[in-house]
Amino acid sequence: MLRKVAILAALTACLGTFACRNEQAPNRDTWAVVNGTQINRAEVEKYYRSRQQQSPGTTPSHDEALSLKLSILDQLINNEILFQRAKALNLVASDAEVEDRFTQSKSSFTEDEFQKKLQESGLTVDDLKNEIRRELSIQKLLNREVVAKIKVTDADVADFYEKNSTQFNVAEPQFHVAQIVVTPRPDPGIHNRKNDDATTPEQAKHKVDMLESQLSAGADFSNLAMDYSEDANAANGGDLGFIPESSLNQTDPALKNAVLGLQAGQVSKPIVLKDGYHIIKLIAREQAGQRQLSDPQVQQSIRQSLQNRDEQLLRAAYLSIARDQAHVVNYLAKEVVESAGKLPADDASAKP
Repeated sequence: MLRKVAILAALTACLGTFACRNEQAPNRDTWAVVNGTQINRAEVEKYYRSRQQQSPGTTPSHDEALSLKLSILDQLINNEILFQRAKALNLVASDAEVEDRFTQSKSSFTEDEFQKKLQESGLTVDDLKNEIRRELSIQKLLNREVVAKIKVTDADVADFYEKNSTQFNVAEPQFHVAQIVVTPRPDPGIHNRKNDDATTPEQAKHKVDMLESQLSAGADFSNLAMDYSEDANAANGGDLGFIPESSLNQTDPALKNAVLGLQAGQVSKPIVLKDGYHIIKLIAREQAGQRQLSDPQVQQSIRQSLQNRDEQLLRAAYLSIARDQAHVVNYLAKEVVESAGKLPADDASAKP
């Protein structure tokens, strides 16, 4: 069954490429060509190994590996098509933009963690920066060619609400909560922006006092959470989203009482729980009942939903047009079809 999936994927890619029938690869390591630009086997293998690092302990079969490589190659083809369009429209990301994004993505790790991940994935710093440049450039292209064309009107919002009003009937009170967590023990998985980790009760108390002082002085809660919080939500500014009252009832009573005692926008004193200190911010409180279209949050939610829906549709259509207008030859797909999926194992399986 897996082999049939691989063959079908290759056949689809091949049939979608007019020149797939007759052209020969320049060499065995060229797996695709996009408007004269080669995509080599080594590049696909590199991203394949990176994907495999995300699923340690699993060994894919021949067909599973081949199917994944076909999928990676197809994505690289799409990206190359869009990147070439971005270059033609002078929308390539600048060095400064690339460096900013690189620094931002690297800030979640210590230098040792970052180097270890690079080594495990087989990627280099240049690989990452090249990928960032492509991503930013493609995003600029899509913002100009797709996103800028989307217009969600008030009439669209009202129509959606009328047809989906039951979605806005809140069954029970909900609390939009964010938190900063400080634990008194070392955590090798800490990924706040400053890689700041309290490792003893004394350090934890000192850190909490510092945070409380900064919050009292008007510091932004979300930024402090991103810089110092020692839990998985640090990157989101500590945002936990909306918590139904029934779920709140299942938490520690001290935490529940703190949330219930806050008004929207208020921040709690540090709460001592089993895992350490929690500082809570109540962002918003919603009572049970039907939300009306006049509610700004309802309007924003609908508008964003329609925007995302239209963007997804137009992105797919734009990519289809761009691919139709490009000259693409997928040699790997062609070889898979010609061999009925029976490529040699060293061509389809990842090497450790």
